[in-house]
Amino acid sequence: MIAEVAARVRENIQKVIVGRDEVINLALVAIFCEGHILIEDVPGIGKTTLAKSIAVSLG
Repeated sequence: MIAEVAARVRENIQKVIVGRDEVINLALVAIFCEGHILIEDVPGIGKTTLAKSIAVSLG
């Protein structure tokens, strides 16, 4: 069940965020483990877009 949801969410996010599979996977692991996420990177890399796409995908 969780694997199916994670796969569906991952597919949705990968439509928006391209080439950041490791970041997406780590973010999903943290969310499903009820943890926290701190995304640090240079400006313009898609941190906010990633967060918004995760939020939209999870409802």
